[in-house]
Amino acid sequence: MAEKVFLGFPRQSDRAGVRNHLLVLCINGLVAATAIQIGSSLSHCKVVATPYGRGQYGPDKECHFRQLVGVGASPNNGAVLVIGADRKSADDVAAAIAVVSHSPIEVLTLDDTHQDALELTARAIRKGATMIRELSRARREPVSVSQLYLGLECGQSDASSGLAANPLAGAVADRLVDAGATAVVGETLEWLGAEHALLHRCVSVEVGRKVVQVVAAREGAVTAAGVDLIGNNPGQENIAGGLSTIEEKSLGAVAKTGTRPIVDMLDFGQRPGPAGLYLMDGPSFSPESMTGFVASGTQLILFTTGPGNSYCSLLAPTIKIGANPASCAYLTEQLDFNGSNVLQGLQSLDEAADALFAAVIDFASGTLTLGEATGQGSECFTRIGASL
Repeated sequence: MAEKVFLGFPRQSDRAGVRNHLLVLCINGLVAATAIQIGSSLSHCKVVATPYGRGQYGPDKECHFRQLVGVGASPNNGAVLVIGADRKSADDVAAAIAVVSHSPIEVLTLDDTHQDALELTARAIRKGATMIRELSRARREPVSVSQLYLGLECGQSDASSGLAANPLAGAVADRLVDAGATAVVGETLEWLGAEHALLHRCVSVEVGRKVVQVVAAREGAVTAAGVDLIGNNPGQENIAGGLSTIEEKSLGAVAKTGTRPIVDMLDFGQRPGPAGLYLMDGPSFSPESMTGFVASGTQLILFTTGPGNSYCSLLAPTIKIGANPASCAYLTEQLDFNGSNVLQGLQSLDEAADALFAAVIDFASGTLTLGEATGQGSECFTRIGASL
């Protein structure tokens, strides 16, 4: 492991960005179409438009607000243009983002234009153009690898995931943690049956207790809804790929946590404390899980897959890893790293992990992932309750 720096965009109050987006953040479904229209008229911007924003209450409302703020405060945003319906809620989100991020923030709402969406669009395009030109003046600078915060995800798993791709991701997580950086693994129900593999690595009994509690809570919620996990997890694509039980799938999934101590359990979208390895309580569905990582502040995501999985985060460059030889041969324009040599015994795990670590630094320094190059990516807010 030679690389100790990457080329990023230093921030005043947060980790450096690996990208320098203008984020058009729509905080209310009433103006989602407007935000998308604004984004289509601007270059070099990203649009996140929630379809929700009203009628939520209790923990669901708190979780939604935390996701809005976390996504807005992503280190990969050089500036944020908040688009809302009413002025108060938009100002509340912008103020909370400013507590975390010192990047420029502007707010425009329908209240400002007497509910005229066309006028709101025109004003936002003019404002956004000015912000993008200012962002274009930024230049990348050397930044310590210790500023990286990496999310680790798996999806559409098959036998190659647990045998090679996830251990490879875990070995990279180890290298980052050793370099003073931070990593996070979510998908709570994919620890079911593998809790013992995590407990002995928790830094305290209390952290271990949290692991058991969150797994039991999600399993209990599923059971209470009358759903049998057997047949849902592993799913049909997992079974076709050689996985037989949820325990077998979980033991492969937790391999991407590597071997270093587990510092703490994060709530969904919560920012971590000191550097190290964290777990996040969240859904297993990749779009929701990865948005939780982004809201938590991750700049990059390693995404392992067996037969392939085309989903990418919009804001955090998503590095796709495969170890299934057939998939790696077929998906050459979708997988960013070929780990099939590990599965076939042609390369050691350490050698491949060194190469993947170097690739992570390269992508952090500005090289586009294949998902970015093909214009893919979105963010998907999770919900945990009903609306009024």
